[in-house]
Amino acid sequence: MKALTWHGKGDIRCESVPDPRIEHPRDAIIKVTACAICGSDLHIYGGLIPSMEHGDVLGHECMGEVVEVGREAGDLRVGDRVVVPFTISCGECFFCKRGFYSGCERSNPSRDKAEKLWGHSPAGLFGYSHLLGGYSGGQAEYLRVPYADVGPIKVPAHLSDEQVLFLSDIFPTGYMAAEFCDIQPGDTIAVWGCGPVGQMAIRSAFLLGAERVIAVDTVPERLDLARQAGAIPLDFLEDDIYDRIQDLTRGRGADACIDAVGTEPDTGSGFDALIDRIKVATFMGTDRPHVLRQAIHCCRNFGVVSIVGVYGGLLDKVPMGSAINRGLTFRMAQTPVQRYLPQLLDRIERGEIDPSFVITHRAPLAEGPEFYQTFRDKKDGCIKVVLRP
Repeated sequence: MKALTWHGKGDIRCESVPDPRIEHPRDAIIKVTACAICGSDLHIYGGLIPSMEHGDVLGHECMGEVVEVGREAGDLRVGDRVVVPFTISCGECFFCKRGFYSGCERSNPSRDKAEKLWGHSPAGLFGYSHLLGGYSGGQAEYLRVPYADVGPIKVPAHLSDEQVLFLSDIFPTGYMAAEFCDIQPGDTIAVWGCGPVGQMAIRSAFLLGAERVIAVDTVPERLDLARQAGAIPLDFLEDDIYDRIQDLTRGRGADACIDAVGTEPDTGSGFDALIDRIKVATFMGTDRPHVLRQAIHCCRNFGVVSIVGVYGGLLDKVPMGSAINRGLTFRMAQTPVQRYLPQLLDRIERGEIDPSFVITHRAPLAEGPEFYQTFRDKKDGCIKVVLRP
């Protein structure tokens, strides 16, 4: 089959790889009908994610048709149309039973490596390094789905692929980011990063009752899309973000701040952002927490800082004194997607949101390497790319 594979920093190829096969009775094989390039994939593209190996198949946002099932794959049947969560979860361990599927204790065969870095291992993920299991991803013609009795959700025929594809990651992630904010009537929520996850967080915040959402970015197309949702756009290269948020909230600060950026390599302006880039370039640091620092300073006393942007290592000069003295609450996670799927599918079916609004580019799988670069460089107004194998 054809798949997008990693061969080093900036080197993604579409090439032939072996077809997946059933390896365990709980497995299923799907024929991928749609997949997407995620902002998290750009961290791999930029060489920021450890434990990648040449030839690894990428991608963790995908859906398709079931073509083969193991004898213990639950109620999945050949021909079912499903969306596959990016988190691989057993459904039976301590964390899965509590709805914390991204903390699954069984699905990461590389847990020893993860424990050395993070203390404990999260769940395995599709297409995201051998630190998280080395599972082949879904930017391919076919995908093996472990624990298929727990992960995939069947989707109704009247919804298009593009309406439901983002249930695999960015819609649940953006919704979780907003849910973490414990939104009350009248609240002002500030969102850093208006890429796909940030866009979902903006709309989710409104769905959950926010009165105002402030959207921080510098890409015109992203800010325009945020404005269309009703958000107040701020350009971090033109505005003093702290001062503007203070003005908009009469000096109180935002009720909650969402970091939907993480360790994005080109984020931030100002001296501390420059120092972050220098430290990473000289191997004196692993992540660039400029946005997190700003979110902390912009959050009101006893507010919430919600973190869904990807960080991988150690953060430098995070203002914990500000957070502790002002009573901030931090909430963060890799999204336990399965926890959110039923309610978010219901919202799509009721017409409350159509996640396909974020798609700007569509292409065949073979053009994936070119569109990795387009997405990274934000060329041609690119916000979200959907690929068709």
